[in-house]
Amino acid sequence: MTIRVDEDEQETWTVLRISGELDLVTSPTIRRRVHAAVAGGRHDVVLDLSAVRFCDSSGVGVLVAARRLMRSCGGRLRLILPARGAEDGAHVNRVLAALGVRRLFEVYEDVPAALDEPAPPLSA
Repeated sequence: MTIRVDEDEQETWTVLRISGELDLVTSPTIRRRVHAAVAGGRHDVVLDLSAVRFCDSSGVGVLVAARRLMRSCGGRLRLILPARGAEDGAHVNRVLAALGVRRLFEVYEDVPAALDEPAPPLSA
């Protein structure tokens, strides 16, 4: 299975809409796209995972690495993950929750909600 990434810029945000399977073979593509956004001066990234049907530990690893990269450059990372139902992305939500890492991410139901949300207060 391949992965597809569509990129869109909305104000300060780079939105990467990901569809397919996020696994050992495809996760380097996501890593490269996030790094390219940061290299291009885009430090606010939304990863729309609502069309991801499968995510393994490699996919989780690239999400955690993306979070670390965004934090190191003073940027923001937000994930789009359906909470329940038959949507494909609900699988990613369950995987992140099962591994105990979902709490590390700012998670939203859809892109407009992620873009409308003000930045959380900075913690010490």
